[in-house]
Amino acid sequence: MTVRRTLIGTLTAGLLAAAAAVLPVGADAQAAGGGTPGELPFASATTVGLHNTYDPAAFGYLAQGLDTGTGMIELDAWPNVVTKEWKVSHSNPLGNSNNCVSATSAAQLYSGGTNKNLDACLDDVRIWLAAHPGAGPLVIKLELKPGFSGNLGMGPAQLDAVIAAHLGPAALRPADLLAKPGGGSYPTLDDAVRAGNWPTRSALAGRALVYVIPGTVELDNPFDTLHTDVEYGRHLRDLAAAGRIGEARMFPTALGAAAGDPRTRYSETSIRPWFVVFDGDAATYLNGIDTGWYDTNHYLLTMTDAHNVAPAISNTDPTADQARGRTEQLARAHATIVSSDWRKLPDVQSLILTRG
Repeated sequence: MTVRRTLIGTLTAGLLAAAAAVLPVGADAQAAGGGTPGELPFASATTVGLHNTYDPAAFGYLAQGLDTGTGMIELDAWPNVVTKEWKVSHSNPLGNSNNCVSATSAAQLYSGGTNKNLDACLDDVRIWLAAHPGAGPLVIKLELKPGFSGNLGMGPAQLDAVIAAHLGPAALRPADLLAKPGGGSYPTLDDAVRAGNWPTRSALAGRALVYVIPGTVELDNPFDTLHTDVEYGRHLRDLAAAGRIGEARMFPTALGAAAGDPRTRYSETSIRPWFVVFDGDAATYLNGIDTGWYDTNHYLLTMTDAHNVAPAISNTDPTADQARGRTEQLARAHATIVSSDWRKLPDVQSLILTRG
Protein backbone atom coordinates (compact mmCIF):
# COMPACT_ATOMS: atom_id res chain seq x y z
CA MET A 1 0.00 0.00 0.00
CA THR A 2 1.47 3.35 -0.97
CA VAL A 3 0.78 6.96 -0.15
CA ARG A 4 0.74 10.25 -2.05
CA ARG A 5 0.38 13.61 -0.34
CA THR A 6 -0.49 16.72 -2.31
CA LEU A 7 1.14 20.02 -1.43
CA ILE A 8 -2.16 21.83 -1.40
CA GLY A 9 -2.79 23.52 1.94
CA THR A 10 -5.32 26.06 3.11
CA LEU A 11 -4.68 29.28 1.20
CA THR A 12 -5.55 32.88 1.76
CA ALA A 13 -7.07 34.93 -1.02
CA GLY A 14 -3.94 37.03 -1.26
CA LEU A 15 -1.66 34.05 -1.70
CA LEU A 16 -3.98 32.59 -4.29
CA ALA A 17 -3.98 35.76 -6.35
CA ALA A 18 -0.21 36.10 -6.04
CA ALA A 19 0.21 32.58 -7.36
CA ALA A 20 -2.06 33.34 -10.29
CA ALA A 21 -4.62 31.03 -8.74
CA VAL A 22 -2.71 27.90 -9.76
CA LEU A 23 -0.87 25.61 -7.36
CA PRO A 24 1.29 22.63 -8.31
CA VAL A 25 0.31 19.22 -7.04
CA GLY A 26 2.98 17.22 -5.27
CA ALA A 27 4.78 14.45 -7.12
CA ASP A 28 3.24 11.01 -6.89
CA ALA A 29 4.94 8.33 -4.86
CA GLN A 30 5.36 4.92 -6.46
CA ALA A 31 2.21 2.81 -6.38
CA ALA A 32 1.99 -0.96 -6.14
CA GLY A 33 3.37 -2.59 -9.25
CA GLY A 34 5.83 0.22 -9.91
CA GLY A 35 3.37 2.79 -11.26
CA THR A 36 2.06 6.00 -9.74
CA PRO A 37 -1.29 6.60 -8.03
CA GLY A 38 -2.35 8.49 -11.13
CA GLU A 39 -2.09 5.28 -13.12
CA LEU A 40 -4.54 3.47 -10.84
CA PRO A 41 -8.08 3.03 -12.15
CA PHE A 42 -10.43 5.28 -10.21
CA ALA A 43 -11.99 2.37 -8.28
CA SER A 44 -8.60 0.89 -7.39
CA ALA A 45 -7.56 3.70 -5.06
CA THR A 46 -8.63 4.78 -1.59
CA THR A 47 -8.94 8.46 -0.72
CA VAL A 48 -10.26 10.43 2.24
CA GLY A 49 -13.46 12.50 2.36
CA LEU A 50 -14.93 15.36 4.38
CA HIS A 51 -18.39 15.13 5.91
CA ASN A 52 -20.60 18.27 5.54
CA THR A 53 -17.87 20.29 3.86
CA TYR A 54 -20.32 23.12 3.18
CA ASP A 55 -20.77 23.84 6.91
CA PRO A 56 -19.46 27.33 7.83
CA ALA A 57 -18.26 25.84 11.13
CA ALA A 58 -16.00 23.53 9.14
CA PHE A 59 -14.51 26.04 6.69
CA GLY A 60 -15.03 29.74 6.10
CA TYR A 61 -15.17 29.04 2.37
CA LEU A 62 -15.85 25.83 0.49
CA ALA A 63 -12.60 26.31 -1.42
CA GLN A 64 -10.69 25.94 1.84
CA GLY A 65 -12.12 22.46 2.20
CA LEU A 66 -10.99 21.68 -1.33
CA ASP A 67 -7.56 23.06 -0.50
CA THR A 68 -7.00 20.21 1.95
CA GLY A 69 -6.63 17.91 -1.05
CA THR A 70 -9.64 15.88 0.02
CA GLY A 71 -11.02 13.21 -2.27
CA MET A 72 -14.67 13.91 -1.39
CA ILE A 73 -16.84 16.80 -0.27
CA GLU A 74 -20.42 16.54 0.94
CA LEU A 75 -23.29 18.93 0.24
CA ASP A 76 -26.81 18.81 1.71
CA ALA A 77 -29.55 20.17 -0.55
CA TRP A 78 -33.23 21.07 -0.18
CA PRO A 79 -35.56 21.70 -3.15
CA ASN A 80 -37.46 24.98 -2.83
CA VAL A 81 -40.50 24.33 -4.99
CA VAL A 82 -41.56 28.00 -4.96
CA THR A 83 -38.32 29.58 -6.18
CA LYS A 84 -37.13 26.42 -8.00
CA GLU A 85 -33.76 26.70 -6.26
CA TRP A 86 -31.78 24.02 -4.45
CA LYS A 87 -30.92 25.39 -1.02
CA VAL A 88 -27.79 24.16 0.77
CA SER A 89 -27.94 23.81 4.53
CA HIS A 90 -28.04 21.18 7.24
CA SER A 91 -31.47 21.91 8.66
CA ASN A 92 -33.07 24.96 7.02
CA PRO A 93 -35.42 23.83 4.24
CA LEU A 94 -36.16 27.36 3.06
CA GLY A 95 -32.80 29.11 3.18
CA ASN A 96 -29.06 28.67 2.80
CA SER A 97 -26.50 28.17 5.54
CA ASN A 98 -23.21 27.35 3.87
CA ASN A 99 -19.77 28.58 2.87
CA CYS A 100 -20.35 28.89 -0.89
CA VAL A 101 -19.79 32.22 -2.62
CA SER A 102 -20.75 33.79 -5.94
CA ALA A 103 -17.26 33.48 -7.44
CA THR A 104 -16.57 33.98 -11.12
CA SER A 105 -12.80 33.52 -10.83
CA ALA A 106 -10.38 31.60 -8.59
CA ALA A 107 -9.32 34.80 -6.84
CA GLN A 108 -12.90 35.30 -5.63
CA LEU A 109 -13.23 31.89 -3.97
CA TYR A 110 -12.03 33.25 -0.63
CA SER A 111 -14.04 36.47 -0.36
CA GLY A 112 -17.55 37.83 -0.59
CA GLY A 113 -20.83 36.80 0.93
CA THR A 114 -21.60 33.17 1.63
CA ASN A 115 -24.92 31.28 2.03
CA LYS A 116 -25.59 30.69 -1.66
CA ASN A 117 -27.65 28.14 -3.58
CA LEU A 118 -26.35 24.82 -4.90
CA ASP A 119 -25.60 26.53 -8.22
CA ALA A 120 -22.91 28.63 -6.56
CA CYS A 121 -21.45 25.68 -4.63
CA LEU A 122 -21.01 23.82 -7.91
CA ASP A 123 -19.54 26.94 -9.53
CA ASP A 124 -17.00 27.08 -6.68
CA VAL A 125 -16.00 23.48 -7.34
CA ARG A 126 -15.71 24.01 -11.09
CA ILE A 127 -13.62 27.14 -10.69
CA TRP A 128 -11.38 25.52 -8.08
CA LEU A 129 -10.78 22.45 -10.25
CA ALA A 130 -9.94 24.63 -13.24
CA ALA A 131 -7.37 26.47 -11.10
CA HIS A 132 -5.86 23.16 -9.95
CA PRO A 133 -5.74 21.05 -13.12
CA GLY A 134 -3.67 18.32 -11.46
CA ALA A 135 -6.16 17.84 -8.63
CA GLY A 136 -8.90 15.27 -8.49
CA PRO A 137 -10.80 13.32 -9.39
CA LEU A 138 -13.13 14.72 -6.76
CA VAL A 139 -16.25 12.99 -5.49
CA ILE A 140 -19.25 15.15 -4.56
CA LYS A 141 -21.63 13.40 -2.20
CA LEU A 142 -25.01 15.08 -2.53
CA GLU A 143 -27.57 14.37 0.17
CA LEU A 144 -31.08 15.41 -0.81
CA LYS A 145 -32.44 16.03 2.67
CA PRO A 146 -36.17 15.63 1.86
CA GLY A 147 -35.60 13.91 -1.50
CA PHE A 148 -36.72 15.06 -4.93
CA SER A 149 -39.97 16.96 -5.56
CA GLY A 150 -40.48 15.72 -9.09
CA ASN A 151 -44.22 16.28 -9.05
CA LEU A 152 -43.50 19.96 -8.36
CA GLY A 153 -40.85 20.46 -11.01
CA MET A 154 -37.75 19.59 -9.01
CA GLY A 155 -36.97 16.04 -10.00
CA PRO A 156 -33.94 14.19 -11.37
CA ALA A 157 -33.99 15.89 -14.77
CA GLN A 158 -34.05 19.36 -13.21
CA LEU A 159 -31.14 18.56 -10.90
CA ASP A 160 -29.20 17.07 -13.82
CA ALA A 161 -29.67 20.39 -15.61
CA VAL A 162 -28.28 22.34 -12.65
CA ILE A 163 -25.17 20.16 -12.54
CA ALA A 164 -24.72 20.39 -16.30
CA ALA A 165 -24.98 24.18 -16.18
CA HIS A 166 -22.63 24.70 -13.23
CA LEU A 167 -20.11 21.85 -13.32
CA GLY A 168 -20.13 21.63 -17.10
CA PRO A 169 -17.72 19.12 -18.67
CA ALA A 170 -15.99 18.68 -15.30
CA ALA A 171 -18.83 16.35 -14.29
CA LEU A 172 -18.17 12.66 -14.95
CA ARG A 173 -21.40 11.39 -16.48
CA PRO A 174 -22.77 7.86 -16.38
CA ALA A 175 -22.52 7.97 -20.18
CA ASP A 176 -18.77 8.54 -19.90
CA LEU A 177 -18.40 5.38 -17.84
CA LEU A 178 -20.57 3.40 -20.25
CA ALA A 179 -18.43 4.31 -23.27
CA LYS A 180 -16.08 1.54 -24.43
CA PRO A 181 -12.55 2.68 -25.33
CA GLY A 182 -12.78 1.12 -28.80
CA GLY A 183 -16.26 2.40 -29.52
CA GLY A 184 -19.75 1.38 -28.56
CA SER A 185 -21.04 1.29 -25.00
CA TYR A 186 -21.91 -1.07 -22.19
CA PRO A 187 -25.64 -1.59 -21.61
CA THR A 188 -25.57 -0.71 -17.89
CA LEU A 189 -23.21 0.79 -15.32
CA ASP A 190 -22.85 -2.61 -13.68
CA ASP A 191 -21.62 -4.09 -16.95
CA ALA A 192 -19.17 -1.22 -17.39
CA VAL A 193 -17.56 -1.35 -13.97
CA ARG A 194 -17.44 -5.14 -13.73
CA ALA A 195 -15.53 -5.01 -17.02
CA GLY A 196 -13.05 -2.63 -15.40
CA ASN A 197 -14.03 0.40 -17.47
CA TRP A 198 -13.09 3.02 -14.86
CA PRO A 199 -10.61 5.54 -16.30
CA THR A 200 -7.34 6.10 -14.48
CA ARG A 201 -7.09 8.80 -11.87
CA SER A 202 -4.82 10.85 -14.09
CA ALA A 203 -7.35 10.66 -16.92
CA LEU A 204 -9.96 12.06 -14.53
CA ALA A 205 -7.82 14.90 -13.16
CA GLY A 206 -9.85 18.07 -12.89
CA ARG A 207 -13.17 16.22 -12.93
CA ALA A 208 -15.85 15.38 -10.37
CA LEU A 209 -18.20 12.45 -9.88
CA VAL A 210 -21.50 13.38 -8.23
CA TYR A 211 -23.39 10.70 -6.36
CA VAL A 212 -26.75 11.27 -4.76
CA ILE A 213 -28.15 9.68 -1.59
CA PRO A 214 -31.53 9.74 0.16
CA GLY A 215 -31.67 12.36 2.91
CA THR A 216 -32.35 11.94 6.60
CA VAL A 217 -35.65 13.87 6.39
CA GLU A 218 -36.81 11.74 3.47
CA LEU A 219 -35.92 8.49 5.24
CA ASP A 220 -37.84 9.55 8.35
CA ASN A 221 -40.93 10.62 6.38
CA PRO A 222 -43.54 7.83 6.49
CA PHE A 223 -45.49 9.50 3.68
CA ASP A 224 -42.54 9.48 1.26
CA THR A 225 -42.82 6.21 -0.63
CA LEU A 226 -40.43 7.05 -3.47
CA HIS A 227 -36.91 7.61 -2.21
CA THR A 228 -34.06 9.32 -4.01
CA ASP A 229 -32.14 6.13 -4.79
CA VAL A 230 -35.10 4.43 -6.49
CA GLU A 231 -36.18 7.60 -8.28
CA TYR A 232 -32.75 8.28 -9.74
CA GLY A 233 -32.20 4.61 -10.55
CA ARG A 234 -35.42 4.65 -12.58
CA HIS A 235 -34.29 7.90 -14.19
CA LEU A 236 -31.06 6.33 -15.47
CA ARG A 237 -32.83 3.18 -16.65
CA ASP A 238 -35.43 5.17 -18.55
CA LEU A 239 -32.93 7.59 -20.08
CA ALA A 240 -30.86 4.67 -21.32
CA ALA A 241 -33.92 3.01 -22.83
CA ALA A 242 -34.76 6.26 -24.63
CA GLY A 243 -31.21 6.73 -25.94
CA ARG A 244 -30.72 9.84 -23.77
CA ILE A 245 -28.33 8.58 -21.08
CA GLY A 246 -25.98 11.46 -21.94
CA GLU A 247 -28.35 13.81 -20.12
CA ALA A 248 -27.68 12.22 -16.71
CA ARG A 249 -25.09 13.85 -14.47
CA MET A 250 -25.24 11.79 -11.27
CA PHE A 251 -24.86 8.26 -9.95
CA PRO A 252 -27.51 6.72 -7.67
CA THR A 253 -26.32 5.17 -4.43
CA ALA A 254 -27.32 2.10 -2.43
CA LEU A 255 -27.24 3.57 1.06
CA GLY A 256 -26.54 1.56 4.19
CA ALA A 257 -24.02 -1.16 5.01
CA ALA A 258 -25.50 -4.61 4.48
CA ALA A 259 -24.28 -8.13 3.86
CA GLY A 260 -24.45 -9.56 0.36
CA ASP A 261 -25.58 -7.43 -2.56
CA PRO A 262 -27.50 -4.45 -1.12
CA ARG A 263 -29.25 -3.92 -4.44
CA THR A 264 -31.50 -6.91 -3.82
CA ARG A 265 -33.59 -4.56 -1.66
CA TYR A 266 -34.90 -3.00 -4.87
CA SER A 267 -37.97 -4.93 -6.03
CA GLU A 268 -37.54 -3.48 -9.53
CA THR A 269 -34.74 -5.66 -10.81
CA SER A 270 -34.36 -3.40 -13.85
CA ILE A 271 -32.86 -0.59 -11.75
CA ARG A 272 -30.32 -2.74 -9.89
CA PRO A 273 -27.65 -2.64 -12.65
CA TRP A 274 -27.57 1.17 -12.44
CA PHE A 275 -26.12 1.15 -8.91
CA VAL A 276 -22.33 0.97 -8.73
CA VAL A 277 -21.88 3.33 -5.77
CA PHE A 278 -22.42 2.16 -2.19
CA ASP A 279 -22.30 4.18 1.02
CA GLY A 280 -22.59 3.08 4.63
CA ASP A 281 -21.22 2.98 8.15
CA ALA A 282 -17.58 1.93 8.39
CA ALA A 283 -17.93 0.05 11.69
CA THR A 284 -20.84 -1.98 10.29
CA TYR A 285 -18.88 -2.89 7.17
CA LEU A 286 -16.01 -4.15 9.30
CA ASN A 287 -18.30 -6.28 11.44
CA GLY A 288 -18.40 -9.38 9.27
CA ILE A 289 -19.44 -7.99 5.86
CA ASP A 290 -17.50 -9.26 2.85
CA THR A 291 -16.26 -5.91 1.54
CA GLY A 292 -13.93 -7.67 -0.89
CA TRP A 293 -17.04 -8.18 -3.06
CA TYR A 294 -17.11 -4.45 -3.78
CA ASP A 295 -13.45 -4.38 -4.73
CA THR A 296 -13.63 -7.48 -6.93
CA ASN A 297 -16.48 -5.93 -8.92
CA HIS A 298 -14.86 -2.47 -9.03
CA TYR A 299 -17.73 -0.76 -7.21
CA LEU A 300 -17.20 2.50 -5.33
CA LEU A 301 -17.56 2.09 -1.57
CA THR A 302 -17.72 5.03 0.84
CA MET A 303 -17.22 4.13 4.49
CA THR A 304 -18.68 6.86 6.71
CA ASP A 305 -17.94 7.74 10.35
CA ALA A 306 -14.50 6.20 10.03
CA HIS A 307 -13.63 7.41 13.52
CA ASN A 308 -16.15 5.02 15.11
CA VAL A 309 -14.36 1.86 14.06
CA ALA A 310 -12.99 0.24 17.21
CA PRO A 311 -10.96 1.53 18.87
CA ALA A 312 -12.78 4.83 18.30
CA ILE A 313 -10.78 7.99 17.69
CA SER A 314 -11.84 11.65 17.59
CA ASN A 315 -14.22 12.52 14.76
CA THR A 316 -12.67 15.98 14.39
CA ASP A 317 -9.26 16.09 16.07
CA PRO A 318 -7.43 12.77 16.02
CA THR A 319 -3.67 12.80 15.75
CA ALA A 320 -2.30 12.55 12.24
CA ASP A 321 -0.99 9.07 13.01
CA GLN A 322 -4.41 7.93 14.26
CA ALA A 323 -6.22 9.27 11.19
CA ARG A 324 -3.61 7.87 8.84
CA GLY A 325 -3.74 4.48 10.53
CA ARG A 326 -7.52 4.37 10.31
CA THR A 327 -7.40 5.32 6.63
CA GLU A 328 -4.90 2.56 5.93
CA GLN A 329 -7.07 0.09 7.86
CA LEU A 330 -10.17 0.94 5.80
CA ALA A 331 -8.18 0.90 2.56
CA ARG A 332 -7.22 -2.68 3.37
CA ALA A 333 -10.94 -3.30 3.99
CA HIS A 334 -11.62 -2.18 0.39
CA ALA A 335 -13.05 1.32 0.94
CA THR A 336 -12.69 3.76 -1.92
CA ILE A 337 -13.52 6.75 0.29
CA VAL A 338 -12.87 7.03 4.03
CA SER A 339 -15.21 9.71 5.38
CA SER A 340 -15.07 11.65 8.65
CA ASP A 341 -14.61 15.25 9.88
CA TRP A 342 -10.81 15.43 9.94
CA ARG A 343 -10.79 19.02 8.72
CA LYS A 344 -7.44 20.03 10.20
CA LEU A 345 -5.35 17.26 8.66
CA PRO A 346 -4.56 18.10 5.02
CA ASP A 347 -1.75 15.52 4.98
CA VAL A 348 -4.39 12.87 5.70
CA GLN A 349 -7.13 14.36 3.51
CA SER A 350 -4.76 14.25 0.53
CA LEU A 351 -3.74 10.61 0.98
CA ILE A 352 -4.09 8.29 -1.99
CA LEU A 353 -3.70 4.61 -1.12
CA THR A 354 -3.88 1.47 -3.19
CA ARG A 355 -7.26 -0.11 -2.40
CA GLY A 356 -7.08 -3.47 -0.68
